[in-house]
Amino acid sequence: MLIANQKVITCDDILLSLCDSVCDVLTAATNDKVSYTPMIQKINNTTLRPDIGTFVLFTGTFSGMVVLNFPKATAMELYRSYMHLMGLQENDLATNYTSEEVSNTLGELMNQMVGNFTSKISSELNGRIHQSQPKMLSLPHQVEISINMTLDHPEVSRITFFTAQSNVFYLELAMDHTEFKLARDLEAKEKKAMTPEEILAEAGLV
Repeated sequence: MLIANQKVITCDDILLSLCDSVCDVLTAATNDKVSYTPMIQKINNTTLRPDIGTFVLFTGTFSGMVVLNFPKATAMELYRSYMHLMGLQENDLATNYTSEEVSNTLGELMNQMVGNFTSKISSELNGRIHQSQPKMLSLPHQVEISINMTLDHPEVSRITFFTAQSNVFYLELAMDHTEFKLARDLEAKEKKAMTPEEILAEAGLV
């Protein structure tokens, strides 16, 4: 939880919350542990890289873009683990990362990861965030595509993830440099409603 432990929420806090959502969703979806490095790398812009690049835009309380880049070995590991957990047999699985089935599966997982993140952040910041549908590209090794959002003061970060088989993938987050400061106790908003009897008793009428 972001709010529970601090008064100021930074872009890095939001990034780490996103990373936790990625790990939680992928670990549940594949039944294999997914983790990320404790180091945050600051970069200049977001880039779709080989072999599969995918991105999602979000708007609302704050705006930004999430990019995930999967090398083919990682894409196939996550795809196969997810499909096995869903009950598919080995001979029913795609054998190449360029298969539409692989892209569709990673797109579905990307949607779940960002959905988990936006729901959690919207609740914790008492805000509202909307996400677009994931966009995915299978990219040849020689192609890299830079994508940018119109942000006033962009802050772009990159984190490396590791799968159970020690394959890697990369997450990039671009959002406006911002801070959220807790101005009042948010739990007061969630105060349990008083019953009619309690209201009368408090007023000294019973």
